[in-house]
Amino acid sequence: MNAVMIVIAASLVAFAESTHIREDEMKLGLVTYEMAAQWDVDTIIANCCEAGFEGVELRTTHAHGVETSLSTAERREVRQKFEGSGVRAYGLGTAFEFHSSDPAEVRGNIEGTKASLQLAAELGMEGVKVRPNGIPADVPEEQTIEQIGTSMREVAQAGADLGVYVWLEVHGVESCRADRMVKMIDIADHANALLTFNCNDGETDDSGSCRGAYEMLKHKIGCVHIHELWLADSYPYQELLQYLKDDGYSGWISYEGPGSSDAVLVMKCYRRLWDLLLAGD
Repeated sequence: MNAVMIVIAASLVAFAESTHIREDEMKLGLVTYEMAAQWDVDTIIANCCEAGFEGVELRTTHAHGVETSLSTAERREVRQKFEGSGVRAYGLGTAFEFHSSDPAEVRGNIEGTKASLQLAAELGMEGVKVRPNGIPADVPEEQTIEQIGTSMREVAQAGADLGVYVWLEVHGVESCRADRMVKMIDIADHANALLTFNCNDGETDDSGSCRGAYEMLKHKIGCVHIHELWLADSYPYQELLQYLKDDGYSGWISYEGPGSSDAVLVMKCYRRLWDLLLAGD
């Protein structure tokens, strides 16, 4: 493991030294989807502090136990743990989705989102992540897109009443296409309905650029998920970060990727790469 990490760290530095992105207000966070799925709240805070990660998106159903089932006292305890820790619990990552052709399922996901928005508000979070997870074949595509957009409008209004955003993740094999996502978010047409830009495979053009997808979605980006930054050929992260910088983006950009038996070391390497990307000449 140590030899592997030395190789990875060297590749991180080599990649970062080629960038021309200077430091700005973008903030580095961690999504608990893989790396921290088995960590409790105290471990999340301790590891993020040690590695220099500024915030965390708590993916529901994970070991941290931050769920809508928490009592008022338990919610207060979670909030107090993060306050003053140096780590911001900035968002709640749910799997609620609005693409189903079953109206009852969609309604259940809308109400579940509203409950998560209430939890997020009580924890002092900025937003709640939802997603589409496909385009059903048994109804017209435009009907599904309309349904997702109107569902987003409803939950965004609920979020606005609580001071919390709803972030629609650019997600799903068929639904993640930028042309479809922009229709969904524009139908929602609400200031609290934003996107989680997800750096997906397949959204770059033949030249390897992400400009097309970014330009379609940039007006509604609320947060960003990034993956293995050291795999420079997997996604044009340097290009994306430059676009975000040029457009004055100051939100969360959070690592969502594989865990490790030496997770803090990986996170420290990731933080170092992040700093080099933002401060490179």
